[in-house]
Amino acid sequence: MSTRIAFLKGHGTENDFVIVPDPENAVDLSPAAVAALCDRRAGIGGDGLLHVVRSAAHPEARAMAAEAEWFMDYRNGDGSVAEMCGNGVRVFARYLQRAGHVSEGDVAVATRGGVKSVHLAKEGDVTVGMGRALLPEGDVTVSVGGRSWPARNVNMGNPHAVAFVDDLAHAGDLLAPPPFSPPSAYPDGVNVEFVVDRGPRHVALRVHERGSGETRSCGTGACAVAVAAARRDGADPSVTGTPATYTVDVPGGTLVITERPDGEIEMTGPAVIVAEGVIEPEWLENALR
Repeated sequence: MSTRIAFLKGHGTENDFVIVPDPENAVDLSPAAVAALCDRRAGIGGDGLLHVVRSAAHPEARAMAAEAEWFMDYRNGDGSVAEMCGNGVRVFARYLQRAGHVSEGDVAVATRGGVKSVHLAKEGDVTVGMGRALLPEGDVTVSVGGRSWPARNVNMGNPHAVAFVDDLAHAGDLLAPPPFSPPSAYPDGVNVEFVVDRGPRHVALRVHERGSGETRSCGTGACAVAVAAARRDGADPSVTGTPATYTVDVPGGTLVITERPDGEIEMTGPAVIVAEGVIEPEWLENALR
């Protein structure tokens, strides 16, 4: 890389991201480069990286170009590729608004988890249509230390294991991925949410995100938690015919999740751009040695 690369920094409920605008998909972002950029001490720092590419310019998104001009090429903080990131797609859309690519109102964003519908308020929160949850069959257990809990297997375009616990401290330090069984349930790893009740239709979580460790927030995780809580509480909208709305507290703030009777899930929360600058090619070259 011989030229300086523009970047921005943003967050959604303190789930933070390095944003790299690259409309024509000209920047080679190797896993090692992404990990260096997301390093909190030696790099810019972030839970993940949002690579902003026109759908028509990316081989994984060309088939979605007729529906969505822009593709969120999302990478975890360790450089691995992920299907979706709920907080990330809100920040991605906020960047598109800031850059003048879209205005307030509705915008479609292509992701590896499909095309997501986003509603941008001129000021304030962003609402994302997160699609439907899949609930794979089979018992799953997650463990921390000497404790184990049954977990609900929820797929939001990426895999989640949702465990209801008595105290969020029971999740431990979440420095390492919590063990789960059976291994066949999540062959590519899993995001694990530990959940406590705060009140009627009000829960709080801690999460270990696959490829990132514990984060301050996880949008798809909050959706998975709301879906699991609705089933636990006998409030499955497909059965009751009534939307189920849950307030989900995450360490970095609050998200509001609504599941409709048709299964569609909406997530509403903040999205903030906090800084912009350039990545020095010499620093990146040295970081990759």
